[in-house]
This record gives sequence, structure tokens and C-alpha cells, in this order.
Amino acid sequence: MSTLMVSISGIRGIVGSGLDPEVIVKYTNAYAEFVAKGKVVVGRDARITGEMVNQIVTGTLLAKGLDVIDIGICPTPTVQFTVKALQAQGGIAISASHNPNEWNALKLLNSTGQFMSPDEHQEMKKYLDVENKFVDWTSIGKRTVYTEGLMNHINAVLSLPIIDLEKIKSKKFKVLADCVNGAGAYCIPDLLKMFGCEVIEMNCEKTGIFPRLPEPLPENLVETMKAVKTHNADFAVVVDPDVDRLVLITDKGEPFGEENTITLAADFVLNKTKGNVVVNLSTSRSVEDVAKKNNSEAFRSPVGEANVVQKMKEVGAVIGGEGSGGVIYPALHYGRDALVGIAFTLQYLADSDKKLSAIKDELPNYFISKKKIDLKGVSPDEIIKILVSNYSKEKINTEDGLRIDFEDHWVHFRKSNTEPIVRIITESKKQNYSEELSKKYYDEINKLMKS
Repeated sequence: MSTLMVSISGIRGIVGSGLDPEVIVKYTNAYAEFVAKGKVVVGRDARITGEMVNQIVTGTLLAKGLDVIDIGICPTPTVQFTVKALQAQGGIAISASHNPNEWNALKLLNSTGQFMSPDEHQEMKKYLDVENKFVDWTSIGKRTVYTEGLMNHINAVLSLPIIDLEKIKSKKFKVLADCVNGAGAYCIPDLLKMFGCEVIEMNCEKTGIFPRLPEPLPENLVETMKAVKTHNADFAVVVDPDVDRLVLITDKGEPFGEENTITLAADFVLNKTKGNVVVNLSTSRSVEDVAKKNNSEAFRSPVGEANVVQKMKEVGAVIGGEGSGGVIYPALHYGRDALVGIAFTLQYLADSDKKLSAIKDELPNYFISKKKIDLKGVSPDEIIKILVSNYSKEKINTEDGLRIDFEDHWVHFRKSNTEPIVRIITESKKQNYSEELSKKYYDEINKLMKS
């Protein structure tokens, strides 16, 4: 059975069972037709299948007459930044993000370095059923190895006007960096050292083999949390394999909460810059609270970086992101970027002169519970349609599945773009209550599946 998943951001699958050479060629060919001409930036995360996928992608692009700028192993946001910096016509980031070792993916970018918009994605899909047509030998594209991409990205973060580099350096923070042996190993320790930090490296081997489940959830970070206390670190930064998500661990060795990454970033930016913030429908209410505190407004979009970015442009947002640890700072580029999230965290700590645990206590206190249910062949659209009908009298949003806002909690039901499941996200002011609600809604869907 093929594992191939197609979404607005590109394609994803298990190599050898869905993400096969012919599939890679098919989608790269369609993307090349969409781009039409010019140069395409290609970068990849550190997973061991990346070289194989890269060669197929690069070869296909060259055969279509496009020039390839190969920036090697790097974060996905570096690919995005480089497309914009070099004024390329597009970019492909080869990474399955937080999926396990056996997965890989093509993340497809437009000429602005952003994930393609829904309209652009639909335009590209038109070429999927078109016969592959390649140029003759006189028109084959050229491949250029560009080694400056990652350092240019790092330097751009260090030199942001909103960042006081010398002030951060003066604090001499002791930071543990857990890069899950992914692309972060190639940049996160170096970035922290440039900020004047003492760095404790954990899972920073450049092997591309993840030593644990790579999604930066608390249950996967038990050893990392212990290590923070063992080394008496000020805090820890944890990134996923392609470094677009940032998760923090406090000085007490406790999760800061992946939801709080964007909350902290929004509070930091909105305090210094007038404007709005955009997050997706599954992100914590705490972002709305800090927006109100800073006399700003929070807007919501469907889940997915492309959707958040589209909404940010519509409302002129100065900061945005997602509750899974993604921070988007348009003054740098329109993409989730753990590097800029780290910079904001360091500056926030330097300005406040407080421990991260104390900052966590000061932020709006909410608890999110997440469950997922395998529908076992039942249509997720049908399930969500029934739920919409059952809760039609409540405050609902159907832009992306179904979000229901109650006085004391909210719940979001949405089908996954990458797995055959429905996600159930609930949030309230009490952890036990959030978990109870998750179970309640899980059971409700289970009953619908059997009826």
C-alpha cells in the first residue's frame, strides 16, 4: 500500500513505499512546468535518503532546462530564505519534517520562497497528467553548488534590527541544543555560539539517523529534559529534523510548551512593533491574550504554513506562526524558522533578566490536549460533516475541518494532510479538563464510526 500523501506543501511518503523515483520525477516535472524557466534552489535535511532524492530532483530539473542552485544540507527555512535572497524562480526543500527516518518529502516553494498558495498548487497539479517533456542536450540546465546559503541565513538573523546582539552576548547563557541528529546539527550550535552562549550539544551528530522519535513532543524529550538539569543549563532548544519548529525546555527541565514558542515570539515582537499576529485554528488562545495586552489583534487561518502566510499578508501581520513551535517573521522571510525563534527567545530573556521558567509562569496559562483517531476507512469529511450538524448552534468555524469555541474551552477537529487520521485538539485552563474533553470527543467520533 502506497504511503504517498499530497498536500498544499508538496508530497510526502515512505521511501520505497510511495515516495519512489517515478513519483519524484512526476512531481518534479510538474513543478518544473509550473516554474517554466530560470533557477531553482534545492536543499535537503540530513536524513540518509536525502542524497538519492536530491539527485533525482536535480536531474529532472536540469533535464527540463532549469538551473539548479544546490545549497546542500540545511534547514527548510534556509531554502526559503535563499530563494528570496537570490531571487530564484522557486525552491524545493527535501525533508519529511518530523516524520521518522524512513520518510522523505518534497516541499515546493514559489518565487518568493514561500510554500505555494492554494491557487498556485492547483495550477501545478494541472501538469501532473501531462506527458514528461524534456529539453534537448543543448538546453540542459546548469547545477551550481552554493555553500554560502546557510551562513547568509544565520548572519541575517544575527543582524535583525530587533535583536541586540551585544546585550545577548553579555548574558553568557548556557544552552543545551538537541538537534535530533538532523539539519539543526549543521547550524544551531554555531548560531548559539555566535550569540555568546555556552553550548551543550545533544543529538548533534551529523548522521541523519534520529536517535528517538523526531517530533519534539514532551514524551520524546525525557532524556533531554533530564540533561538540562544535569548540566544546570539556563534552558534547552529542541528542533525537528528540518529546523522549522522550535521547542523550549525551561531551566527546571520542564517543557516550556510548544504552544508557548509562538506566544513568546508574538509578545516579544508586538511589544516592539505595531501590527497584527496570525496563527492557525489549532493554536492556543494565549496568542490572543498577548495580542490584546500589546494593543494588537490576533487573526486565525486554516492549518498549514501557506495558509498562515496568506492570512498574514491579508491583515499586514508583523509576526505569525503555529502552535507546534513555528515562528514566522516576515521581516526576515515568510516561513517558519527555528533560528529566528531562538533569537527572539534569547532577546526576551536578556531584556527581562528572568529565567525561562518564570516567563512561562507569567504567560497566559492554558493546557492543550491532542489526540488522533484512525478512521479505519471511514471518510473524515463525512465524520466532520456530522459534527458540524450536531454543533451547528455553537460558535463554529469550518475553514479547516471544524473548530468550536465554547466559553471554557475550544476543540478543533481536522483531517490530517499527511496521515489517514482525524486530529482532535482541545484547550482549556485546566490540564485534567483538557484531557477529559479530548477523551470525550474521541469517544464521540468512535460512536459515529460505528453508527
